Amino acid sequence: MVDFSLTDEQREIRDWVRTFVRRELMPLENDVLLRERRGEEPGLTEKERTELQQLAKKSDFWGVQTPAEYGGMELDAISAAIVETELGRSFISFRFGGDADNILYHANEEQKQRYLLPTISGERKSCFAITEPGAGSDAKAIRTTAVKDGDEWVINGEKTFITGGHEADFAMVFAVTDKELGADGGVTCFLVDRDHGWTSEPIDTMGERRPASILLDDVRVPDDAVLGEVGKGFPLAMQWIGKGRFLLPARALGGCERMLDMAIEHSKTRETFGAPIADRQAIQWMIADSQVEIEALRLLVLHAAWQVEQGVDSRHAQSIAKVFGGVKANEIVDRVMQIHGGMGYTRELPIERWYRDLRLLRIFEGTDEIQRRTIARDLLKGHVKVGATLN
Repeated sequence: MVDFSLTDEQREIRDWVRTFVRRELMPLENDVLLRERRGEEPGLTEKERTELQQLAKKSDFWGVQTPAEYGGMELDAISAAIVETELGRSFISFRFGGDADNILYHANEEQKQRYLLPTISGERKSCFAITEPGAGSDAKAIRTTAVKDGDEWVINGEKTFITGGHEADFAMVFAVTDKELGADGGVTCFLVDRDHGWTSEPIDTMGERRPASILLDDVRVPDDAVLGEVGKGFPLAMQWIGKGRFLLPARALGGCERMLDMAIEHSKTRETFGAPIADRQAIQWMIADSQVEIEALRLLVLHAAWQVEQGVDSRHAQSIAKVFGGVKANEIVDRVMQIHGGMGYTRELPIERWYRDLRLLRIFEGTDEIQRRTIARDLLKGHVKVGATLN
């Protein structure tokens, strides 16, 4: 039997987050848009973000996927996808507090005290530093090096497009420690505090996100800065990248739902030639196509999340969800803007903001082309069979 219904707990989680977004995030949207029009920092202020996270914590909404032993909710993958979808109903970039990068759980006890626990509590901020000017989609092409010098490592290189890189006080830096082995046993992950000497510079983008470039110039770290084992960094990097790719289209799904609601409401009140534009077939087809794609995306996201929860290899399903979500979310926001006409193009409404932000979904954490490569390779090599989704 195939059961598409949510559990009572999942329904309660969805309703709570939806209420939180409606009561706490949406009322801030006009202020956020106004600050952006003034040229001020985009998104929430640090004070606003912290207050919202603490407000949610009072309702025990803390560490959505953090293990219970560390004080988190330890939600299953499907519930986590539901949370992301509901948060996506606002264009404001917000996450509940209490989370840490998944690979930090590979830290030894001393590192957990210094990095993992302070990150979960919100005292410290991390960033994942693997992408380089010449190593984006091809992560194996990294050139940053770490050379052993006595009981220290000397790191040299440049990282780019690092999310949170300008705000982080420590970085998970991936560097080549054996050029001959490269990604096959020659890449190591280091926990590098900012005060070890690395510097950062924010990169302006067309959306809210401001990733950073990071420069490591003869940065010295002790031997105990290695996360995991020497030479075993690349599997850690892949684990980080694949930790929850389905969560990206899940958040886009929530935005698409909200925007379609806006388009429906606008089409019923906006009149041309004596009738609401909702009566026009062109508008009806845009609304219908958007709904079809939203429901298809929902099933792709939930199927990928279900596979994660079952502990099976979900990379193929996650790639399908991400590439479909990226392409269709951009088509949907374009239709919604078209339905709103000139007002949709202005910065008075959040549609233009979504238009810019959603474009990133087709690029970061695996481009459309990389997802298609993964899907095609799996099929051509026989790792996945056509029509085997329900097996």
